[in-house]
Amino acid sequence: MRTTLDLEDDVYKKLVNLSVEKYGNTKNMSQVMSDLLKSGGKRQKEEKLITSSDHPIKRGKIENYILDGIERYGGLLFAVIDPMDYKSLDDAVKTAKNANEGGADVILIGGSTGVQGEILDTVTRTIKESVNVPVVLFPGNIGTVTKYADAVYFMSLLNSNNPYWISKAQMLAAPTVKQMGIEALPTGYMVVEPGGTVGYVGEANLLPRDKPKLAAAMALGAQYMGFRFIITDAGSNPKEGHIPLEMVATVSKFIDVPYIVAGGVRTPEQAGSIITAGADAVQVGTAFEHDNAVEKVKQMVAAVRQGAKARKKE
Repeated sequence: MRTTLDLEDDVYKKLVNLSVEKYGNTKNMSQVMSDLLKSGGKRQKEEKLITSSDHPIKRGKIENYILDGIERYGGLLFAVIDPMDYKSLDDAVKTAKNANEGGADVILIGGSTGVQGEILDTVTRTIKESVNVPVVLFPGNIGTVTKYADAVYFMSLLNSNNPYWISKAQMLAAPTVKQMGIEALPTGYMVVEPGGTVGYVGEANLLPRDKPKLAAAMALGAQYMGFRFIITDAGSNPKEGHIPLEMVATVSKFIDVPYIVAGGVRTPEQAGSIITAGADAVQVGTAFEHDNAVEKVKQMVAAVRQGAKARKKE
């Protein structure tokens, strides 16, 4: 059945760009529109489910931005800025600017120790003023909160041996997050061997690298408990590298919520392979500290997008 539509110029241009980006030509615009209508219906169904109770849970602007990005690109790149790992705050801000220029989808700010108070306020405000993508906090404790951020990973370290990191820190931080008006992203956080500083500070019962089904079961449990994002983290710059691709694939098959892989992602090839294995996003921090050139970020983004395309073909 053929239908003629009268589209506004800006809508038509967006359809043209999407068709060229996805198919390499403008001949498939009708397919692009069909895909958008189908995904829109799916999104409405999902939103109906999530808001169907007497106390609806509304998705915030940043959560929708991430979900839309995953739906559009298939894989996202998050750049992590830990101000304490840089010689100066100016260096940290420069890396964030370059990450933004290179096409990173989200700028994360945080670390396992020391990032709070005036330092956090200053660097977050400056970065926020310098980039055009969301700035999200990656907290190391209840002090890693600032009103200048768009959102915060509201995390529970699920495999900690200390209940403080599972629920008590969250209890203490929740009123502050609400008062500041920061969007909370409910995040189940799991630390995998070797764990690094976050594993030590968070007193984690580290998930074994060779036990992917344990990680998958914990991730699924987190989803069932209501977490809307899942992160597996091998710790900052582990010599063993990022978590095994088998674990990425197993976790991604078990869960339906966005899955983020962090720790040890050093090269574009590694980032792409993680997305192909099933992750929805990768976090990169140390690699950009060592080489924060815009071109390096562009290569990472390109690899992530290509990894998502390769996954669709499988």
